Amino acid sequence: MESKNADLIEKILDLKKTRNAVILAHNYQLGEVQDIADFVGDSLELSQNAAKTNAGVIVFCGVHFMAETASILCPDKVVLLPDMNAGCPMADMITAERLRAKKKEHPQAVVVCYINSSAEVKAESDICCTSANAIKVIESLDAREILFIPDQYLGHYISAKTGRKMILWPGFCPTHVRIRPERIKELKREYPQAKVVVHPECTPEVIALADEVFSTSGMCRYARRNEVREMVVGTEIGIIHRLKKENPGKRFIPVSEQAICPNMKLITLEKVLWSLEEMNPEVKVPEGVRVRAKAAVDKMLQIS
Repeated sequence: MESKNADLIEKILDLKKTRNAVILAHNYQLGEVQDIADFVGDSLELSQNAAKTNAGVIVFCGVHFMAETASILCPDKVVLLPDMNAGCPMADMITAERLRAKKKEHPQAVVVCYINSSAEVKAESDICCTSANAIKVIESLDAREILFIPDQYLGHYISAKTGRKMILWPGFCPTHVRIRPERIKELKREYPQAKVVVHPECTPEVIALADEVFSTSGMCRYARRNEVREMVVGTEIGIIHRLKKENPGKRFIPVSEQAICPNMKLITLEKVLWSLEEMNPEVKVPEGVRVRAKAAVDKMLQIS
């Protein structure tokens, strides 16, 4: 297996140079995919990194909305998603058509759109946010009514932290709702010295038991602190690979081995190679949608 992977990796790296490509891997990707990437991180951070390079091709090892975000920010680059079936169930819980209908019910509302959404939904929104900057974005708004889409649990967390009432779309991340408070209580008893760190897409009951609540990039920064020796990790288990790699000698305990995003695991080394060979599948956001979606992203970036 190792020799097969070594051969695949060599071919990928050679072809990457030929294509003038940059490889991006989300924190939830398979470890072997993270290891071949030029950048590993969260979705927006990856697209921003790619925009700063002179690469003509982006291979996005993530899910569909992430590749769309790269296309929004890098319209002059070819964006490849090695498996077009790698979608996001939460992003699919809202459509532009359903959002337009909701906006008619609340014509005065400012629409805040979590980055985990399609380009078409972003284009119908006033401003985007990430799990890392959502509190700052909400606090910046002078609005009597805020419609937060599509993650009700992230929205609930922000509302609790800011005191702002929001209309919450009933979406959620199926992976994060598998993280249960009962399991966290067990792990706290088993590892009394460990810091419990969870993602804000978790349920309120889970968040209430955590020492810290962070985005994936925030978790990675927190894990580097000297005082953190053991960490109970409440998010998709793919991040454990990066945490262990960057923090040898520290202990990382996943809250649940069932906290797996099957879509994130669709991308393999074979598919990355095939994507570079065939220059497919390409994700390209239509210009009219791209410009409107980028306006919502840009407003967020001005704040954060």
